[in-house]
Amino acid sequence: MTSAPRSEAPVPGPDTAPRDPAPPTRRPPTTRRERIPPIPRRALALAVLTLGCLGMVLALGRPHASVPGSPHRDHVVPLLDAVPVVPERPSVPGYERDCSGTSACVFGQAWSDATDAPGGGNGCSTRNDVLARDIHGGTASTHDPCAVSDGILVDPYTGRVVDVGVAGVRGIHVDHVYPLSAAWDHGAWEWPVARRAEFANDVDHNLVAVTGAVNSRKSDSTPADWLPEDPGRHCFYAARYLTAAVAYGLPVSEADHRALTGAVRRCPR
Repeated sequence: MTSAPRSEAPVPGPDTAPRDPAPPTRRPPTTRRERIPPIPRRALALAVLTLGCLGMVLALGRPHASVPGSPHRDHVVPLLDAVPVVPERPSVPGYERDCSGTSACVFGQAWSDATDAPGGGNGCSTRNDVLARDIHGGTASTHDPCAVSDGILVDPYTGRVVDVGVAGVRGIHVDHVYPLSAAWDHGAWEWPVARRAEFANDVDHNLVAVTGAVNSRKSDSTPADWLPEDPGRHCFYAARYLTAAVAYGLPVSEADHRALTGAVRRCPR
C-alpha cells in the first residue's frame, strides 16, 4: 500500500523563526487645538481694576466701612493741622501716678468723681462712667447702681467682642488715649493739680474702655511707638488722640505727628 506523501515542517529560517507578538502600535493622541477666544477689553479692564482695588485694601488695611466709629477725614484733618508739634518728647522728672504712701499722686486719685471733668460729681466713679457708656446693652448692678453687670463691649482697638455677663468687668480696662506720662512730659507738669485731675478723668475727650491685654501692650506709648494692629482702626485712635491733645493744648512730637498723619489718611472721605 502506498502511503500518502508526508508533509515536512518547514525549517526555521530568518524569516520563519517564531517571534513574540509585537504589541499593538498606539498612535499618540491627537492634540486638539482649541481656539481661545480673546478676552473682551471691558472684562480685562474690570479685572485690572479689581486687582488694583485688592492691592489698595492690602496696603491700607480693611475697608473703612468695616470699622465702626471711624470719623470722616474732614473732621480729623483740622485737628491734625491744629495740634502743636515739637521736635521730640522731653523727659521731665517727677511723674508719679500712684497715690499711696509718699507718692506724688500728680494726677489726683484714680477715677475720682470730684473733678470738673465731664461727668464729674454725678455720684459714680470715672471708671464706671466709661463702662456705662462703652458697654452696650448693659444693666445696672443690683448691688451698685453705678456698676454694669452685663452687656457687650466691642474693643475699639481690636474689634474683640466681650460678653460682660460671662466674662465680668475685671478684664476691662479704661485707657487714657493720650497717656498721662506723655501729658506730664509735654507740659502737664506745669498745670494746676485740678487741671491734671480733670484731664485724667475726662470721659469725653481721653478715655475709652478696652480689653486688658491690649491696654497692657499699649501702656503709655504714643503713636510713633504704638498703633492698633488692625490698620482699619488707626483712624479712630488718631482722632481720639488728637481730640485730647487739642482740647488741652498738648503738643505731639514730630515722630508722633508723622504716625498720626499716616493714620488719618485711612479715615473715610
